[in-house]
Amino acid sequence: MKRIVLLDVLRGFAIVGTLGTNIWIFAYLGDLNLVFGHALEPWWSSGDRLLQTIMLILVNGKFLGMLTLLFGAGIELKRQKAVREGYNWPGVYIWSCILLLLDGLIHYLFVMEYDVLMSYAVTGMIVALIIHRSRRFILIMMGIAGSIHMIGVTGITALLALEPGSAFNGMDIITRLYASGTWQEQVMFRISHFGFFRAESIAIMPLNVFLFLLGSLLMRTGAFSNDESGRLQRRKLMIIGLGAGIPLNLLLLVPGGIMDLWVRYISAPLLTLGYVGMIAMTLEKGNIPRLMRRFGEIGRMALSCYILQNIIASVIFYGWGFGLGGRPSSLFILLMWVGICLWLMLFSHFWLRKYQQGPVEWLWRKLSISPSPGGKSQKTSI
Repeated sequence: MKRIVLLDVLRGFAIVGTLGTNIWIFAYLGDLNLVFGHALEPWWSSGDRLLQTIMLILVNGKFLGMLTLLFGAGIELKRQKAVREGYNWPGVYIWSCILLLLDGLIHYLFVMEYDVLMSYAVTGMIVALIIHRSRRFILIMMGIAGSIHMIGVTGITALLALEPGSAFNGMDIITRLYASGTWQEQVMFRISHFGFFRAESIAIMPLNVFLFLLGSLLMRTGAFSNDESGRLQRRKLMIIGLGAGIPLNLLLLVPGGIMDLWVRYISAPLLTLGYVGMIAMTLEKGNIPRLMRRFGEIGRMALSCYILQNIIASVIFYGWGFGLGGRPSSLFILLMWVGICLWLMLFSHFWLRKYQQGPVEWLWRKLSISPSPGGKSQKTSI
C-alpha cells in the first residue's frame, strides 16, 4: 500500500512538537511545577518567562493531540487492510499493541518517566474493538469518552483553583535525583514509583479513546486523502480548530497556572485540528518543500526519532550526562530544542538514504510477524 505523504509529514511535526513540551520537563529536571506555571512568576514578569509561555501556548498538548489522532488514523488503515486481505479484526493487531506496550515500558524504565506509548497500547486494544462497528456506535463511544474526560479535567481544574499551591508536591526529590543521581538510580526510582508516574497515562485514557476514534473517522471519511474532498475537510478542520482553539488556548495566560492542565488536555486537542489543516495546506501549496520532506522523513521513523530525542535530551540535561538542567534560561532551552530537531532531520534523512525504515521500525517489523488463524503469516505495525 502506498504511503500517505501527509500522514508522514504530520507525524514528523507531532514527534518534534511533543519534544517542544517535554524538553521543559528535561530542562527543569522533572519539576512539573516549573513547566505548568504553579511555581513560576506571572508570564509578564520577565522576558524569560514570557518566552516560555509563548512556546507552551504554541506546543503544549497540541502535538501530543496530533500524535494521538494519527495513531487512530493508523489503526483505521490496519483495519481496512485486514478487511481487504480477509483477516479477522482485530486479530493480530492485538499483538502489535502488546509490542507497543513492551516498547513503552522499556522507554519508561530506561529513558523517560512520562512515556505515552504504554497508554497508546492499551487505548489501541480498546479502540480496536470499537472501530469495526457502525458509525453511530463509534460516535456514541466518542461522546462517552469525551464526557468523562471533560468532567474529570474540569473537576481537577476546579480543585486547583481552590488550592492552587497543591498541584505537584514532592518535586524536589525528583529534581535532586535527576541533578546528581546516576542513571541506574533513576531507573530504580521509576520502578519504585511506577504508580505515580503512570497516573497520567491512565487519566488521559478517555481523551486517547476519543482522539483515536476521531482519527479513525477522519481517515474513513477521506480527510487525509489527496483529493478535493480531503482538502475541503481539512480546511473546515483548520477553520474550526483555529477559530475555537486559539482563544481557548490563551487561557494559559491566567496567572498561577490554574488553567494549564485544562488548556493542555481540552483546549490543545481542539487547536490540534487547526494545526493539521495548516500543515496540510502548506504541503499542498508546495511551500518550503525541503523542510516538509525532512518532517516527512522524521515521520517515517517516528518511533526511532521519538526515543532518540528523549535520549538526547536526557544526556544534555541530567546529572549523569552534561548536567545542564536546573533553571536554564528559556532561550537556552529553545535553542536545545531546535538543535535536537535539526539533528533528527539529519539523522532520519541520511538513514533513509541507506535503509527503508528506522532502526526501531526495522526491529518492530521483525517482531511483528505473527501467525494468523488461517495459517498464513501477517506483518502488523502501528
